[in-house]
Amino acid sequence: MKAISLINHSKGAVGLRFFGLGPHLKPTNGLYKLQKLLDSNAFWAKSRTINDLKKCLANSDVIISLWVGNEIVGFGRALTDGIYRGVLWDIVIDQNHQGKGFGTLIIKNLLSSKKIKNTKKLYLMTTNKKLFYSQFDFKEVTSQKLLIREI
Repeated sequence: MKAISLINHSKGAVGLRFFGLGPHLKPTNGLYKLQKLLDSNAFWAKSRTINDLKKCLANSDVIISLWVGNEIVGFGRALTDGIYRGVLWDIVIDQNHQGKGFGTLIIKNLLSSKKIKNTKKLYLMTTNKKLFYSQFDFKEVTSQKLLIREI
C-alpha cells in the first residue's frame, strides 16, 4: 500500500505553486496534478488554468492537500479574517478515493488550523454533500440568501 501524506501548506502554498512540490518536499508536478484533480472531480472547478490556480493559492490562507504516494487525491482551502468570518473552498476528494475518510481528514485539518479554529462564523457552499458537512456542525441556513455576482 502506498503512503498517505497530508500537507498543511504554508500560506499561499509557495512550494506547490512554484515548484510543484508534493510529499516530502519532492517535485511531483503537483500544480498540474491539482488541476487534473479539480477538473476530473468537481463540475464547478472544470477548466481552471494553471495561472488562475497559482493566483487562487497565492491568496488563500489555509491550504491542505492529501496524497497517496505521489498522486494528489484530496484538496481543500480556506480564506479568513482570522476572527469573524471565514469560507471553506474547493474541498475535493478523487472519486476513486471517496469513502475512505479522506474528506473528514481534510475538513478536520482545515477546521483545526491556526487561522480558522477561532473564527466565529464559517461559510461553506455545497451542491450535494449537506449530510457529510453536517457531522462538522455545518447547518443549512434559511435566514440568509446567497447572492452571486459573476464576471
